[in-house]
Amino acid sequence: MKDKIYLSSPHMGGTEREFVNEAFDTNWVAPLGPNVNGFEQDLQKYLKEGVNVAALSSGTAALHLALILLDVKSGDEVICQSMTFSASANPIVYQGATPIFVDSESDTWNICPKYLEAAIKDRIALGKKPKAIIAVHLYGMPYKWDEIAAISKKYDIPVIEDSAEALGSSYKGKKCGTLGNISILSFNGNKIITTSGGGALVANDEKTKQKAIFYATQARDEAPHYQHSQIGYNYRMSNICAGIGRGQMEVLDKHVGYRRDMNFFYQDIFKDVSGVTVFTEPTSEVFSNHWLSCIIVDEAKAGFSAETIRLALEKENIESRPLWKPMHLQPVFENAPYYGGKISEDLFHNGICLPSGSNLNAIDKSRILSVLRGFN
Repeated sequence: MKDKIYLSSPHMGGTEREFVNEAFDTNWVAPLGPNVNGFEQDLQKYLKEGVNVAALSSGTAALHLALILLDVKSGDEVICQSMTFSASANPIVYQGATPIFVDSESDTWNICPKYLEAAIKDRIALGKKPKAIIAVHLYGMPYKWDEIAAISKKYDIPVIEDSAEALGSSYKGKKCGTLGNISILSFNGNKIITTSGGGALVANDEKTKQKAIFYATQARDEAPHYQHSQIGYNYRMSNICAGIGRGQMEVLDKHVGYRRDMNFFYQDIFKDVSGVTVFTEPTSEVFSNHWLSCIIVDEAKAGFSAETIRLALEKENIESRPLWKPMHLQPVFENAPYYGGKISEDLFHNGICLPSGSNLNAIDKSRILSVLRGFN
């Protein structure tokens, strides 16, 4: 059997091992240390905007802490983009709160400003003003920040920016990961850069960062003994994982370039194919890292479906997958309120994510092309 081509596999840059070896040599293998501090500083320098970064065990942990920092409690409601990975919504339930799902708009596939405001108005009318808005940059594509920020300000509801898929993307020159009241990043193995498993919380001030670290290290009070006045969590990143991250930061922009090249690769393949649309930036003000390159297939026009493409690739041991199944269609959230139409649902039924890794080589591309050529 041919070697498998993955959708998005880890891509090392070369110096990660040096940072990890240094951690072993100096016995810094705990969830703190020079690499953790250095990785946070590297991220702060990259993101700019005077942000403060806390390195954590996962992007999910960062989202959970963001909700805690915004005082989301049992009985509260939090608005969440429906078309996203479940990790965007699960922490809402961790807090005993109720997710309120909102449909996408067709330009960026992200949370629709029109439906967002309709949801807020309706929840307020019902006596339940939402405590927060979770907006996601889907597949690295920035959401409509100007409009979402205006709604956030109008109703005084903070935005948690889920930038798990969007490190390296930007909106009007501002890096994704700096646009929310609190922002989160992910360094899972399939992301733009990885720390094996890991994430980060991005705050606008040092006090919020330190509060996040307090909760992430079991909320230990200042005392010579172990004393706890609040519930804490074991959410800090290890010095070993942070060492991988420091090496990855050195190649971040290069890897973004490779991912964007893959998107151009698919644009060229499908440029003359009726019924197939490659997901690209709607305007020049938006810059996507194209973490994953996706296409939408109009079966009536194309004469084939997204699933037909997926199965053809699978036959050649090439991984692809449908777009995220919207949260309001998931069995676990079947009773949650939903505002919108069928945009996210249609995207799910007609879309597919294609191999997008920054480490795909000429032979990989040739194999992918040989399959996709049969659909043009």
